[in-house]
Amino acid sequence: MRFAVDTGGTFTDLIVEDDDGSLHMFKSPTTPADPISGVLDALQVAADGLELDRAAMLQRGEMFIYGTTHAINAIITGNTARTALVVPAGHRDILTLREGGRLEPFNFTVPYPEPFVPRALTWEVPGRMLANGSELQSLDEAAFAKISAEMRDAGVEAVAVCLLWSVVNPAHELKVGELLEKHLPGVPYTLSHQLNPIPREFRRASSACIDASLKPMMRAYMHTLVDRLEEAGFPGRVVVVTSQGGVIDAAHVAEAPIHLINSGPSMAPVSGRYFAQADEQTDTAIIADTGGTTYDVSLVRRGRIPSSRETWIGAPYRGVMTGFPSVDVKSVGAGGGSIAWVDDGGMLHVGPKSAGAVPGPVCYGRGGTQPTVTDASLALGYVDPDFFLGGTMKLDAQASRDAIEKFVATPLGMSIEEAAAAIITIATENMVQAIFDITINQGIDPREAVLIGGGGAAGLNSVLIARRLDSPRLVIPQVGATMSAAGAMMSELTSQFYATHFARTAAFDFAGVREVLTGLHAKCQEFIGGPGKGSFEQTITLLAQARYPEQVWELEVPLTGLAIETREDVEALIEGFHKAHEEVFAIRDSGSQIEIVGWSAVVSCRIRKQEGAALARSSAKAIANPLRKAYFAGKGFLDSAVVRFEAMQPGEPVSGPAIVESSFTTVVINPGSIAERRPSGSLSIIPGRD
Repeated sequence: MRFAVDTGGTFTDLIVEDDDGSLHMFKSPTTPADPISGVLDALQVAADGLELDRAAMLQRGEMFIYGTTHAINAIITGNTARTALVVPAGHRDILTLREGGRLEPFNFTVPYPEPFVPRALTWEVPGRMLANGSELQSLDEAAFAKISAEMRDAGVEAVAVCLLWSVVNPAHELKVGELLEKHLPGVPYTLSHQLNPIPREFRRASSACIDASLKPMMRAYMHTLVDRLEEAGFPGRVVVVTSQGGVIDAAHVAEAPIHLINSGPSMAPVSGRYFAQADEQTDTAIIADTGGTTYDVSLVRRGRIPSSRETWIGAPYRGVMTGFPSVDVKSVGAGGGSIAWVDDGGMLHVGPKSAGAVPGPVCYGRGGTQPTVTDASLALGYVDPDFFLGGTMKLDAQASRDAIEKFVATPLGMSIEEAAAAIITIATENMVQAIFDITINQGIDPREAVLIGGGGAAGLNSVLIARRLDSPRLVIPQVGATMSAAGAMMSELTSQFYATHFARTAAFDFAGVREVLTGLHAKCQEFIGGPGKGSFEQTITLLAQARYPEQVWELEVPLTGLAIETREDVEALIEGFHKAHEEVFAIRDSGSQIEIVGWSAVVSCRIRKQEGAALARSSAKAIANPLRKAYFAGKGFLDSAVVRFEAMQPGEPVSGPAIVESSFTTVVINPGSIAERRPSGSLSIIPGRD
């Protein structure tokens, strides 16, 4: 057996894979104060659902795949370790000066955020490397011994080291590491050239500081996770989902916890890519994962999942830039638990504040008082209060109506149904804008991309989103309610390695590039023989970070092979860059040479025999009322057919207005839409128009 868990802000999603490859979905409320307890609770729900003893079920397990928001939550709440930063003499203000850019260029009333590590905890060490790797000034070890004593007196719990040009010659950073082990034994540290070997000093320093600050907590957390699973009876391998869309062993990720920042959201595009190809035979898709707290949007382009170093924790330019590669995910505070509220000017807002798992939406009856998107869906007749989570959780429909009336309908002078429909409309628009942001920024026309809707709340308004985008198809996978967990189940063991070596295509440095690529390939082979040993299939992809001459930013371009040995290989790289540049910026300069700033290698090891994600067959629960009154904006209440997801036959059309239900999700088929089930089990919908 294999287990895949995604711990969200509201629910903990779990997928269990039987020995024959069939999947079973389960959901359990998240326990914010102790996420691991929430995981064990979800495992108990699974054991009960499979009619097994939990310890006996876990004993059969060979792999546990874990996605967590614990790292990013620690950064957002400020619960990271007291971290010091070591920089070269004269460079104490790396984090303070940051990079240029503002959300509102002429609004000087908004201050820049405080640096992630304050200036008071930043120390300068004498010593300097030059850009060519030569030593201008030797490292002053005596001065660093004094710095170490000052760090100890300041109560430093972790140390980040970012020295100038360490990506070319890391000798000084390595020496600082040795001195830290000597003078501050037991204090974890991160060397920037090992973690994130890029020339940009601020981003390298930022990523090193974030990584170091997470090490004490995440080491303890990963150790506790493994221990508690063992105590519960699990004997297998524990791997953790990373921000790069793969998995890595828990022990390894504890030594580089920055990989966990976008742990959960990075998995949705993995499963979305599979369903886009399997159900619609397309390699371009928009993946939207609607949770209880956030709406996460990502892309699949030409079968690849784009990554970005422009990853912010918080609002761009007002939050923390990680400077570390991550699956490109746009997140907004719009989910099933997003709270609807009316401001002093009489404007309706939805989110970003969420009811979360505690207290949850008003209809949960756990103390929530403000209406949410889930409450609005219940008031509109979309959700069956007696069939939520398959009937294991009863919802209070009257409480939802009362809250909407008090906080939205009465202040706006509307009926309860009009107010609830307005809540859905505002939430939809927030989600559409998030999709526009990420698609247009990457040169993708949403009118030409299939929309993949995932998350427990995806079906409530995905048809409306697809209509706003003018998308040709909407796909709701059968495992869509646990989209990220399904992606984790299908993910591969991955790692990425980087090297800095400047090259121009006009006078290409074949020897230098050959040495770099050979070194990257060797690291991939070492990974395959180590963590990837015993995997079923292995792939290595080499990439170049390229730009037109004097451009500030680079684009990542895959190489067609594993080496660049001939002029034809160089020409293929040039054409690949021109094509990528044209896709993103709608322009190419075919007569220009290309500059390559850095190189990287991605190694992936397939650790699962089966491909895809097919749910185990189950009998559909009887429908108490096959016809339900549901309210649609501009139409009023309409008689809507109610169909069980698992009872639908492949190719059998269902025309809106209709509601497709399962134990984990509700899909609203609006008037004018047509849905049919694919052989994979997914629901494929032509959004249509009213």
